[in-house]
Amino acid sequence: MIIQLDMQSDVPIYSQLINQIIEGIASGELKPGEPLPSVRNLASDIGINLHTVNKAYTLLKQEGFIQIHRQRGVVVNPDGLPEITPEYEDKRSSQLKPIIAEAICRGMSQEQLQQIVADIHHEITHKKKGE
Repeated sequence: MIIQLDMQSDVPIYSQLINQIIEGIASGELKPGEPLPSVRNLASDIGINLHTVNKAYTLLKQEGFIQIHRQRGVVVNPDGLPEITPEYEDKRSSQLKPIIAEAICRGMSQEQLQQIVADIHHEITHKKKGE
């Protein structure tokens, strides 16, 4: 999996890293039990501070996407991924609300919004490893 960060983005680097790892898991590029680079190696490979990678890994671990082992290192959670909880639904709703509100203000229909979601879902779930 290739990590691509936008250093000019308003989105913090650790958030971009989290998002790309989760997308890699969702697309099947990263499989349960698959190792991820160490904090030090990933920071060196993509040219960012190791504390940034550590923060991303810590948050991914807290959410249940990865496990960190002393011997095995960092791996995609082999025991399964986090489930949908009421807290997760509330968090996603609050994040989507301003995006949907802006789309409505710009004249986007519900059907157009649903098509965008469907297209993104298809893009992620049909991504081939190595593309």
